[in-house]
Amino acid sequence: MVITKSGNISTGRRAALGALLVAALILTGGAALWWAADSQGTRTKSPASLRKAAEQGDAEAQFKLGEAYREGEGVKQDPAEAVEWFRKAAEQGHTGAQNGLGAAYLAGLGVKQDPAEAVKWLRKAAEQGNAGAQYNLGEAYRVGMGVKQDLAEAVEWHRKAAEQGLAVAQFKLGVLYYKGIDVKQDQAEAVRWFRKAAEQGYANAQFNLGVMYDNGEGVKQNQTEAMKWYRKAAEQGHASAQATLRELQAK
Repeated sequence: MVITKSGNISTGRRAALGALLVAALILTGGAALWWAADSQGTRTKSPASLRKAAEQGDAEAQFKLGEAYREGEGVKQDPAEAVEWFRKAAEQGHTGAQNGLGAAYLAGLGVKQDPAEAVKWLRKAAEQGNAGAQYNLGEAYRVGMGVKQDLAEAVEWHRKAAEQGLAVAQFKLGVLYYKGIDVKQDQAEAVRWFRKAAEQGYANAQFNLGVMYDNGEGVKQNQTEAMKWYRKAAEQGHASAQATLRELQAK
């Protein structure tokens, strides 16, 4: 690492880190959907057991069976079949299924893409407090799919999801505050949101938090803390963190 006489990281080093930080946000040109908000730890029964309950009208079983088909866990992956089970549960008011159905319509996964229908289902779940749906609805507003593009509205839905602890939303808010995109630029606020996501194990946020400590942006410069967060991200296979560690260790 090159340090100037003033003790600051050199301009070239800062520019490189800044570029990596922003690159982590731009996942796709369109909506970067969150699929897993409701799936962790839910499929405790076999697909056969789930199907029996689902066919008897159990909304939670219908939702779990839909997730199994979407992910190909215990059954042959079949996005169209997933959509049908999500629909059955969604029509009974299951917010996880409403989110899954809305995301499927937004992405055109297992069903013909229909952004307006996507927003209808995402809004139903988001207004009931489903964090995944709040994030996905924010993405719809961000790119203008199924709704008129409204960046301020996108930020508000992302904030709602972030405040419920959804790491991807916390990470995204951190980037928005860092760059001053649709919010007033505030590096300390960026650090706050990166930390929340990083502490949940979100690798992109761990890397970005390392960057903030490395550059002394929004937080007092601390190379020990920077290395700690780079390592945590690198251990999860984060390519930029691994490259940064190699560079630092070669100095």
